[in-house]
Amino acid sequence: MGSILFRNATLVDGTVDEAREGFDVLVEDDRIKEISDKPLTAPSGAREIDLKGKTLMPGLIDAHVHVKATMLNLGRLNDVPVTYLIASAAQIMKAMLMRGFTSVRDAAGADRGMADAVDHNLIVGPRLFVSGLALSQTGGHCDFRAPTEVSTIITCACQVSAQQLGRIADGVDECRRAARDELRKGAHQLKIMAGGGVASPTDPIQNTQYSVDEMRAIVEECDAWHTYATAHAYTPHAIKRVVECGVRCVEHGNLIDQEAANLMAEKDVYHVPTSITYFAMNKHGADFGMPAVSMQKLGEIVDAGMKAVEISMNAGVKIGHGSDLLGPLHKYQSDEFSLKASVMGNHGAIKSATMTNAEILRQDTELGQLKPGFKADLIVVDGNPLDDIGVLEGDGAHVPLVMRDGQIFKDELVAA
Repeated sequence: MGSILFRNATLVDGTVDEAREGFDVLVEDDRIKEISDKPLTAPSGAREIDLKGKTLMPGLIDAHVHVKATMLNLGRLNDVPVTYLIASAAQIMKAMLMRGFTSVRDAAGADRGMADAVDHNLIVGPRLFVSGLALSQTGGHCDFRAPTEVSTIITCACQVSAQQLGRIADGVDECRRAARDELRKGAHQLKIMAGGGVASPTDPIQNTQYSVDEMRAIVEECDAWHTYATAHAYTPHAIKRVVECGVRCVEHGNLIDQEAANLMAEKDVYHVPTSITYFAMNKHGADFGMPAVSMQKLGEIVDAGMKAVEISMNAGVKIGHGSDLLGPLHKYQSDEFSLKASVMGNHGAIKSATMTNAEILRQDTELGQLKPGFKADLIVVDGNPLDDIGVLEGDGAHVPLVMRDGQIFKDELVAA
């Protein structure tokens, strides 16, 4: 892969709340080799890139995406041939990388084959940490069957894929078998649908889903594989149940209260809010075919998201960065930064999408910092996001260079 030397870089990552000017950064193969505030000697044959004071950052990390969510009406994904769906997902993934997201955690749908395709450069996109098919009870957040559809399940529901993002499993034994099966297929972590959701047609937001014993069985299987479970949950009751069952992360959490946040802090459970998806769906959902029932449920939570971030932050909960966008709304992925910054400040928002998300992925010795020995996942930004968080937004308009694993996938510096 060779060597690349970035000169005259202004460094920004989540470790400190100020920019560091005048640094050289040497990349060798897929690693950061050296960082110095003195000029470095370029190895023989190295490419030198003078950043002229532009900002160099670790690649961004999104801890909640669905690369196979190619349309807003998720119930229609089964109508699309899987070959076409994966081709569409590849386009979504490429756009994520061009925005500067070099790693993403897929929270339901993508499998190990898609992650391997990125690693082998068969698909251009961010490094994928996949959850496989999310686990949902009958009538849960990944059961997209219409209320009028008669169930044909006679024996083991865990063999049923509810749609392209999840599978149904009921009862402790089925949950355990489904968890083992997704881990067998290569999931990096598992996703539990533990409460009602917006996109699913039949489960109210206030629902709790899965029994405590079912969730504990799933978590136990994750522990056996030395990985973890994350849980979709909105309400305080749903959040407290999953935390007591041993999950590592709470996804969304819009309706969290102080008691639930305090419990999360006590148990060292991460919170991954996904505020941008609610703003984007509220604005465009009806135009892009989101069902009326989903738009109505959206009204219950859209205004609560930023308050939830504030409650978690004040309780001492570590807050990750997620987007959870669907279909044509993926283009708003970067706009989560301003929403988080309005509560956490610019440095807090940057830390969420770098250091904190690396911790969530258990990659904090590999990703999320500008540090020798770390993966050479780097982005160049026009402007200083500590002063103006908006330079990380605009669908990658201010990100002229993106490197993942030491390989440059986007380079607009010459044109600039």
